[in-house]
Amino acid sequence: MPQNAIQFQKGLSEPAFAALYGTEALCSAAVERMRWPEGFVCPDCGHDDAHRLERRALLQCALCRKQLSLTAGTIFDSTKLPLSVWFRAMYHLTSSKNGVSALELSRRLGVSWRSAWSLKQKLSEVMRQREQSQRFTERVEIDDVYLGGERPARAGHAGRGADGKTPFLAAVETDHTGRPRRIAMQIVPGFTNEAVAAFAKAKFEPSCEVFSDGLACFAAVMQAGCSHSVSISGGGRKAAENPCFKWVNTALGNIKSAIVGTYRHISAKHAPRYFAEFTYRFNRRHDLSGMLDRLAWVAVRTAPVPLRVLKETG
Repeated sequence: MPQNAIQFQKGLSEPAFAALYGTEALCSAAVERMRWPEGFVCPDCGHDDAHRLERRALLQCALCRKQLSLTAGTIFDSTKLPLSVWFRAMYHLTSSKNGVSALELSRRLGVSWRSAWSLKQKLSEVMRQREQSQRFTERVEIDDVYLGGERPARAGHAGRGADGKTPFLAAVETDHTGRPRRIAMQIVPGFTNEAVAAFAKAKFEPSCEVFSDGLACFAAVMQAGCSHSVSISGGGRKAAENPCFKWVNTALGNIKSAIVGTYRHISAKHAPRYFAEFTYRFNRRHDLSGMLDRLAWVAVRTAPVPLRVLKETG
């Protein structure tokens, strides 16, 4: 049986990671290189030369003398953790197919759970912001899904709309050969025309051909200029095996298994960032060895996110 080229990628091994980012000096050099790929440029005067203030880990413009930290204005801003810890966290988040919990991350990094949770949420926010700009252009499978449902439903509230369940939309783009390209997920207030239309306008180009089941609200994708086809196959296993929805069902099955296996439960408030982790890794699965480098590149271009904002929002 031929091997799956994606599954059998070498990825970034631990020795290779150590060679690239195994020390604080290597991580600092990487951040500087990613932040100023063409060389240092002062944000105030535009001068291209700086002195290093080693004791304070700062760069000082040789012309206007403005002092600048490597991490100022990035997701690493004001961090009390070494950059080497951040890079190890990025390594675990990008190389773990099913994700890694904050508790497990704290053990691997040797930091407190609170520090690991904050670090993980900030890196997940980088992924979330990056995924927001990605749009589908080809064939799309879309489905309605619920997250959670731990609380027992009240009488009359079983199934759709049951207590404790958070509705979200999931979509998988496939190429002309029928292979999956990218996935997108978004929590919605409910499965309404307005919610589906907003999701489609944000994620789908008008060139998309969207396939859905018979839920009426999915016709709203046409408000984004997309074509729409309906395939009704009933419920249960028969619906899951419908070839029209093969990849969205496969992706959702993997994601649900990962949530149960890795996190057991995630709150609706923070779910968008957890979803972003899954979509970020899936959408870049063709280049496992380069995923950490890509995440670090985006991280130095993502504005700081205060911890209070992470606690309050998803």
